[in-house]
Amino acid sequence: MAFISLLKLFDMHYISTRGHTARPSFSEILLGGLAPDGGLYLPLTYPKVSGAELDAWRSLSYAELAFQVLHKFATDIPDADLKRLVTSTYTAQVYRNCRAGDDTNRITPLRTLEQANGQQLLLQSLSNGPTLAFKDMAMQLLGNLFEYTLQKRGTELNILGATSGDTGSAAEYAMRGKQGIRVFMLSPHRKMSAFQTAQMFSLQDPNIFNIAVDGVFDDCQDMVKKAFLDKSLSHHNLTSANSINIARWLPQMFYFFFAYKQLKFQNRPLIFSCPSGNFGNICAGIIAKKMGLPIEHFVASTNVNDTVPRFLERGNYEPKPSKATISNAMDVGNPSNFIRIQEMYNNDLELFKKDFSSYSYTDEETLETMKSIFKMDGYILEPHGAIGYLGLKEELKIHSNAIGIFLETAHPIKFLDVVEPALGIKLHIPTQIESVLNNEKVSKKIKSYDELKAFLG
Repeated sequence: MAFISLLKLFDMHYISTRGHTARPSFSEILLGGLAPDGGLYLPLTYPKVSGAELDAWRSLSYAELAFQVLHKFATDIPDADLKRLVTSTYTAQVYRNCRAGDDTNRITPLRTLEQANGQQLLLQSLSNGPTLAFKDMAMQLLGNLFEYTLQKRGTELNILGATSGDTGSAAEYAMRGKQGIRVFMLSPHRKMSAFQTAQMFSLQDPNIFNIAVDGVFDDCQDMVKKAFLDKSLSHHNLTSANSINIARWLPQMFYFFFAYKQLKFQNRPLIFSCPSGNFGNICAGIIAKKMGLPIEHFVASTNVNDTVPRFLERGNYEPKPSKATISNAMDVGNPSNFIRIQEMYNNDLELFKKDFSSYSYTDEETLETMKSIFKMDGYILEPHGAIGYLGLKEELKIHSNAIGIFLETAHPIKFLDVVEPALGIKLHIPTQIESVLNNEKVSKKIKSYDELKAFLG
């Protein structure tokens, strides 16, 4: 008994940002989403990775490295099972749309865009999954984890989520056909790109339900949060595939570690710029840094929805209603994960500023950057990646001799109506996009939370 108790000391548990006393395991937060007190979960402690471990990981494949990181957080899943789930997720057959860098790394390749005056600026392409967006990197694994855990427990699950662009399609493609899972995805009516809408609304799987909300993304997210706290819906066994669910974005740590592995550099500052909407990506990066990954600084690059840049400038967190932009997946006025970031820095603004900057950019600046990169390098950036590039360029003015990486979070075809006229080109349509464009599109339109509740039954 004493030996078992000692083992449990090393199990990973999680804590609510609002201080709820329960300390659930990974599998419990995986299925639960929000904490019972309405807070968001964070790890109770942060496992450490030594320099020797990081060096040893340089020889690992993406799947092997992903397992080494995740098993420090999912301690209640047997290693053999976790390794099988991770290995089956990250395969070349799933990630086959390499657009940048070394084709031997088909999942999150790096590409050098600029190199001068001791600085190196690279993009990390995260758009090689089945829906051509970075969220595939986490969603595909999340779907496998959900199905595994539900089968172990002999239960079923209803996933309720909100999307401003890419979350919905990534979640639905990851969950379609999974046993014991139904997906209800809310999106703002007519505020996604045509390709994003087609990817979601053309799915006819019996376990997928698309709900178009008469409003903006924040309205969708508010409905989701309200449903999780609605005790009259407890019989639905609701969870989230949004970044409300920490298990959704924890796997996004992997590409920070994998970028470091690919660089093979010594003693140079490393800066990451993340196009930021709900701030899940950058949360994952901060946890990677807390584990020991030598990241010097983070940049949260936003569009005109500038709640976080204003906070860093003025010290007051004042969310505003979101504004529609050409980088629509970042149209978030009140990013739900920012409370997690504040908690990770003990709500100490000065401590936070040492690791973190944030800049906002207009649609006009975004378009000019897309044109400039295409003229300079021939590379086709979409609006979110362009904003990531702008934020990184700004931060590199401060950091000499640095290596800077910005995350390219989606394939440009998903923003065809913006990219083609901006660059004066005709984009090739990938097979998985072309196949859904002419399919019938089905959704349920609602205006209120009561209508959502009635639809859930």
